[in-house]
Amino acid sequence: MPIPQHIFDPPFNVIRSSHAVLDVTDLKASTAFYENIIGLHVEDSDGDVVYLRGSEEHQHHSLVLRKAAVAACNRLGFKVGNEQDLDKAAAFFATNKIEHAFAEVPFQGRTLQFNDPFGYRIELYAKMEKRPQLLRRYDLYKGCHPQRLDHFNVFAAEVQDTVDFYARLGFRLTEYAEEDGPNGRIAAAWMHRKGNVHDFAITNGKGPRLHHFAYWVPTAMNILHLCDVMASGGFLKNLERGPGRHGISNAFFLYVRDPDGHRLEIYTSDYNTMDHDHEPLRWSLRDPRRQTLWGAPAPRSWFEEGSPFTGQQVREPQFKADVIIAD
Repeated sequence: MPIPQHIFDPPFNVIRSSHAVLDVTDLKASTAFYENIIGLHVEDSDGDVVYLRGSEEHQHHSLVLRKAAVAACNRLGFKVGNEQDLDKAAAFFATNKIEHAFAEVPFQGRTLQFNDPFGYRIELYAKMEKRPQLLRRYDLYKGCHPQRLDHFNVFAAEVQDTVDFYARLGFRLTEYAEEDGPNGRIAAAWMHRKGNVHDFAITNGKGPRLHHFAYWVPTAMNILHLCDVMASGGFLKNLERGPGRHGISNAFFLYVRDPDGHRLEIYTSDYNTMDHDHEPLRWSLRDPRRQTLWGAPAPRSWFEEGSPFTGQQVREPQFKADVIIAD
C-alpha cells in the first residue's frame, strides 16, 4: 500500500501530543503509582480527578486520571498553534461530517473534542494554564524522573485508512513496518508533528484501543532505576517488557502497567526528524530488530492487550499480518 505524502499546509496546525485522559477504577491507587513510583508531579485534584505533569513541562497537566466504574482511555489531547486553528479544525470536521463539539475543560482554554472516523476520542486546545517548570527542582524528583509526555501508540482496525487520515492533518511519517512483496500492506506507522520520531503511532490490531502513552526521561539509567523502584516497591508484576532498545525509533524503552492495566512506556534516545525532506524508514515485518534491536521477543500481552476508548466499540483488524507487530 502507498505511504502517505507529507502535507505541509494542513487544514489546521497541530503542534504536538499533549496529554492523556485515563478512566481508572481506584483513583487513590493510580495516583500513588504515577506520583510515587513513576515520579510525575500532582498539580491539582478535586476528589474525582487528578492532574499530573512531568518535570520539564510548563503546562498544567499531561496526564489526567478520572475516577470511573470501568478502566478506559477517555481522550488523547493535542495542542494546536492558536485559537484560529480550533475554528479551522471545527470547519474541517463539519465539512467531513466528523462528530465534534466545543467543551469546557478545567485548566484548558477553548477545547474542541471530536471522535475521528475510527473511534479515537481526541481533544484539541491552544491554551492551557501554565505552572512553573520543575526541571531544576531535583529535591522533588521521584521514580524515573519523567520529563515530558512524548507520544501515543494506538491499535487500529484500519491501519491504512487511519494513517491516511492523520496524514491529511499534517502528521508526517518517519518509520513504518510493511509486509514484503509487491502487494505488501503497511502494518504500523510512526507519525510526528513536533520533529521527533512520533507523536502518534498506529499499529495493526483490534481497535480503537490505546496501546500505550510514553514519557521521555533523560537517560537509560533512569529506566534502569525504575526497574529497581518497581521491584522493591511491590510492582514487580507490573514490569511488562524491557528494558531494551527498539530498532524502530532507536529508543531505549521500558513498558509497565498501571494498577488498571493501562500501559505506559518510559522512553529515551530517539532522534530528530525536523527536515522537511526527511525520508521515512521502511522495516520488513520479518526483521526482528524493528521491535527489539537485540532480538528479545515481547510477551503475548504486549501484542494483544490495550485500553479501549470510553464508549467506543472495538473492531477486529482488517487483516491479519503474518508476523505479529507493534512498537
